[in-house]
Amino acid sequence: MFERQAGRNAEREENGISFRQTRMNPEEQNKALDAWQTSARYWDKYRVLIAQMFAPLTSGLVEEARIGIGQKVLDIGGGSGEPSLTISCIVGPTGSVMYTDPVAGMVETAQAEAGRRGLINIHFRQCSADDLPFEDRAFDVAVSRLSAMFFVDPVTGVREALRVIVEHGYVSFVVWGPKEANPFFSTVTDVIDRFVEFPKQDPDAPDAFRFAVPGKLAGILVTADAENVIERQLNFQIEAAISFEQFWQLRTEMSETLREKMARLTPAQLPTTKQAVADTARRYFASGKMSFPAEALIVSGKKSAV
Repeated sequence: MFERQAGRNAEREENGISFRQTRMNPEEQNKALDAWQTSARYWDKYRVLIAQMFAPLTSGLVEEARIGIGQKVLDIGGGSGEPSLTISCIVGPTGSVMYTDPVAGMVETAQAEAGRRGLINIHFRQCSADDLPFEDRAFDVAVSRLSAMFFVDPVTGVREALRVIVEHGYVSFVVWGPKEANPFFSTVTDVIDRFVEFPKQDPDAPDAFRFAVPGKLAGILVTADAENVIERQLNFQIEAAISFEQFWQLRTEMSETLREKMARLTPAQLPTTKQAVADTARRYFASGKMSFPAEALIVSGKKSAV
């Protein structure tokens, strides 16, 4: 892990990489929500594996946001329940977690899991990051694990996070680093892209690697008036005791983009594609379990005093 001070020059760096502030129109928003609604059941299906694979991201986020006993924490875009479920145990009975997500299916699965665990210090709201239904200074900390890349309006989303936390409170966001540093994703997508033609992705559109360029999300925080913005690189292993066959099923079910691409393959192409992915991924299963190197960025800032 390394540290880079973002400062005001991060805003200039943002302009240097030609980041264009984009906002999805209502039709695009509805399409995205429908896709995530479909994905929700798969995130629930693989929740145990997801928690295990991405546990280092949760640990890094908790550390960076300085979360401790008794705090009120806002989780923005909590997906199938993490990091809310973990944070609820950290803050304890004197603290609380407000889980939020714009996708009804995600909220339902996360709430059901909290009920199964008997957690009573988590509360749930279905809402978008750019329109949080909370009063000013309602929370001590706001966090987001792997959701900032999909914000409808990133600057507004960060400003909303800052609005609802106390003065000198922290906001922390975890996003994926470069695609080439994350073979958990590229091992499958790079092979399938050889078989399926797909429109080129706008680098500023909502996507897993929207903020993979160092300094890009830090610039957003600076633009949103966060102070003491820090960006850290986190390198870790995505590990689980699963076979390639289980990995293939997990990846092709959880990703809406992959499901769409797979639907374009002919029956003859499917086994050829799968074998090509297996050949590429073989080294990540050499130990008898799955182990992919991974890289993420943790970007944090403080709310200034009014």
